[in-house]
Amino acid sequence: MTLFHFFSCAALTFGPHVIFYTATPLSEYDTFGTCLKAAVVYLGTTLIKLVCLATFLQVSENDRFDLYQELLKALIGFLDVAGLYFALTQLTYRNISQNHKFQAIGLGWAFADSLLHRLAPLWVGAKGLEFSWDYLMQGLEANVNLVLTVSLAALGSLMWLRKNKPKAVVPIIYASAGVLATMPSITSYLQRGLDWDSYNVIGFELLASFGMALITWHLYSICQRPAV
Repeated sequence: MTLFHFFSCAALTFGPHVIFYTATPLSEYDTFGTCLKAAVVYLGTTLIKLVCLATFLQVSENDRFDLYQELLKALIGFLDVAGLYFALTQLTYRNISQNHKFQAIGLGWAFADSLLHRLAPLWVGAKGLEFSWDYLMQGLEANVNLVLTVSLAALGSLMWLRKNKPKAVVPIIYASAGVLATMPSITSYLQRGLDWDSYNVIGFELLASFGMALITWHLYSICQRPAV
């Protein structure tokens, strides 16, 4: 039962990443190297973030929401945007289209995040003697993170790689990217400031990821249309 629980949680956590790669043109165009480069950039960005968090944040004696600390976390969190910028614009890749590039980078980034933050707790905890919903919720969080990361990579592709954009949608693109970049702070406020339980937070994240994915898809479709 414990192994079944572990493999079920692992499939929920990492399975969508594999399906995304194999069921889309990413596998046909052999973008695995692009995913791997994005994962390496993610690890470097995370290391810088950890150093900044350890340097500038104070250890809180309670678990209450601290606006000043959360603002600092949100500011440091924008290093992810800088990392995606580097991955999208500064690294060299095979001759792949812009569509495939942002998908591969978002996938590699999200997969590295799941490996770094969820594999060890899953390996240790999901093999326990008692069933726990926590690791299933962790798998749902990984799926939410995949959608949000690919959406942010798509918006980054529009901001930094696409030159001819309708001027009317440019502020919406930047505003949407800002919302995605600050999503961890938003969920932290809901959990610690408003005392939402984990199930309500996951529900909000699922709805938010679905909504932001639709907005991103619509913006990307608008920017793909030929200029009149």
